[in-house]
Amino acid sequence: MTTTHTDKAYERELIEVRDRLLEMGGLVEAAIEGSIRAVVERDAELAQQVKIRDREINRMEVDVDGACRRILALRQPAGSDLRFITTALKIVTDLERMGDLAVNVAERALELTQAPAQTATVSPMHDIAKLADLSEAQLKRALDAFVTRDVEKAEEVLKGDDLLDALYIKIFNSLLAIMMEDSRNIRRATSIMFAAKYLERFGDHATNVAEMVVYMVRGTDIRHPKSRSPEA
Repeated sequence: MTTTHTDKAYERELIEVRDRLLEMGGLVEAAIEGSIRAVVERDAELAQQVKIRDREINRMEVDVDGACRRILALRQPAGSDLRFITTALKIVTDLERMGDLAVNVAERALELTQAPAQTATVSPMHDIAKLADLSEAQLKRALDAFVTRDVEKAEEVLKGDDLLDALYIKIFNSLLAIMMEDSRNIRRATSIMFAAKYLERFGDHATNVAEMVVYMVRGTDIRHPKSRSPEA
């Protein structure tokens, strides 16, 4: 935290919220990394581990949410502290949903382990792995911006979402072509297509985190700008 409080107990509570959010973010990063590796390597055991570990992410969401609400009730924060707490409440929700998306990817990995052997190699796995790397990098940058209260880093995340979306469209079109060439590829390609969509949505949640960082630092809500425009 950049603000120093005379009440050290209060300051520790704020720091604890930040640290728990970062710990939760680390679990989410590990989840998406494990789930996409399960897809690429057709590893059913790893996919199951991702699903089991999601319980810890869910538990941390409840813990952080409870800590934030206690601070709101007992400390009645104002100004930058209030923006920090409201930002934390939003980020923890996005992180939990990102964990759910990692589970969704893991479930597609389980489907792929049961796909017919003859379709085992017909998929753009290199691009899928790249999409996962981009999504995870977006989350890391967004959380770093949150910790350092760096608006410029947050804006880099917003710009980076375009690259992620473009890669998703490339993967979608490639898979569509694969399905049209041979109907035997439909089952496997569809599972991979869903996994790619989950990764794209994972990136959207990272963008949400970055938008909340801008709000936390500047007090400006930049979400859905077109919905606030008189011309919209």
